[in-house]
Amino acid sequence: MILPQINSKIRESHLNRKAVIYVRQSTERQVRQNKESQRLQYGLKNKAKEWGWDRIEFIDCDLGSSAGPGASRRVGFERLTASVAVGEVGIIFSREASRL
Repeated sequence: MILPQINSKIRESHLNRKAVIYVRQSTERQVRQNKESQRLQYGLKNKAKEWGWDRIEFIDCDLGSSAGPGASRRVGFERLTASVAVGEVGIIFSREASRL
């Protein structure tokens, strides 16, 4: 079933899976000082609900973790990709795709 009132690409099969909101900032300084970014990222829950998702999961354990060379593992990103790979995720919300 297509849900035209929301977006023609969102189907019931997507809504039957969870929505994941990936919250991330690269440095501890950003986490401490840029609260507006965090507020906007956590606010994506409202968009997920508006688009029809009931099951919404936040992955925010990578806050303050750089993705640069030599950086530590991003456990949240690993969890996200694993969930996508096994078909548990209907949509991923993120303020900037480059954050992934």
